[in-house]
Amino acid sequence: MKSKKDYASSRRDRAVGSGDPIVDVLRLLRTKAVVPARVHAASPWAVRFDPYSHVKLGVVLEGECWMALDGCEPVLLHKGDFFLLNDPPSYTLTSTLDVGPGQATAFWESENDGEVRIGAESDEDTYVCCIDFVFEEANASVLFDVLPPIVLVRVGDPRGALLANLSALTVAEMESAGVGRSLVLEHLAQLILVHMLRVHADETERPVGWLGALVEDGIGAALRAMHADVSRRWTLDELAAISHMSRSAFAAAFKAKVGTAPLTYLIEWRMSLARDALRNDTRSISELAAATGYESESAFSTAFRRVVGASPRYFRDEARHQVGAG
Repeated sequence: MKSKKDYASSRRDRAVGSGDPIVDVLRLLRTKAVVPARVHAASPWAVRFDPYSHVKLGVVLEGECWMALDGCEPVLLHKGDFFLLNDPPSYTLTSTLDVGPGQATAFWESENDGEVRIGAESDEDTYVCCIDFVFEEANASVLFDVLPPIVLVRVGDPRGALLANLSALTVAEMESAGVGRSLVLEHLAQLILVHMLRVHADETERPVGWLGALVEDGIGAALRAMHADVSRRWTLDELAAISHMSRSAFAAAFKAKVGTAPLTYLIEWRMSLARDALRNDTRSISELAAATGYESESAFSTAFRRVVGASPRYFRDEARHQVGAG
């Protein structure tokens, strides 16, 4: 009979995911939400934002404004509209497009006590709230590569009703000083991010990549199976059977939707998990090999070197050296 210690060890040595790729990716990226200052403005106004190397979310709570990203066509945002920006360049939120860039208020310079106020408070006509998300840089491309530069949810979109309720709760927390405020804001922000990812996955023009593939019954089932038990030595036949497709039809459909072959996707996901584990936990390389579905440390090391370009041992030593140097 296994002891509690043995059971815990066997659980630790298996790389078992949630079965939900969105959850697994956000966990892998160690997603953190940062709530910057809210923008209260009276026309005419403009606020300039610096480039941001992760993901920004925002909602127009009152009034309307233009969003002008460098190199992109301006977008008019109305009250109730939500936006997600993926790795955005510098951009401006402005009351009208004839407010020159040189007249835009630099966002961080004008922040005071959690707010940016432009113009007379009595004349205020626009209120915008944003949330910044920070991800662990090494694996950030897992999410960035499947998102377009902008995801919009317009106020008339039926899917926006739940987002509106979540944003109302978020703003109430921002404006309060209640106990546990930071924890509540973190969870609400994560909920809003997940719903925005769902919206993008559900778009009529479905995106290529694992996120868009989740809404496909057959391909999505195979993706969830791989994530649920990444240590299993999956075969193409097994994944095709889960998808209720022939082997050839499944392989073609998976590559067309996700952008890579099924077993290549599995290897790349295993290596993402392995990189994270080598940086952040204490498992031996042989334990990590078993946890990611390899029969031996040698087989794991060969696959890791092929994908990452370095041996697992070298990668771990370099990661520890960087942490020590920091």
